[in-house]
Amino acid sequence: MLEFKIDAFRLVRGGQSVAVVSATLGVWSQTLRNWVQADARGRLKATAAKPVSPEQKEISRPRAELTRVKMERDILKKATAYVARESE
Repeated sequence: MLEFKIDAFRLVRGGQSVAVVSATLGVWSQTLRNWVQADARGRLKATAAKPVSPEQKEISRPRAELTRVKMERDILKKATAYVARESE
């Protein structure tokens, strides 16, 4: 569970929004915010709550990567459109 939390808040620290990461990983937004705050305070720990199965971990990583790549693609589309308008 701790590894899952670490992966989740790393995505947020990497620039993805809490809403996107929480939706991708199937975690409540407030829970993810709590993990990010706990890490900032050095208090992030594993909990005995709902365990994450290996299948869930395996699925969450590609989903997170796909979300990141889609965000990058959308940014590049907007940048391309902006540059095209400026060069006219």
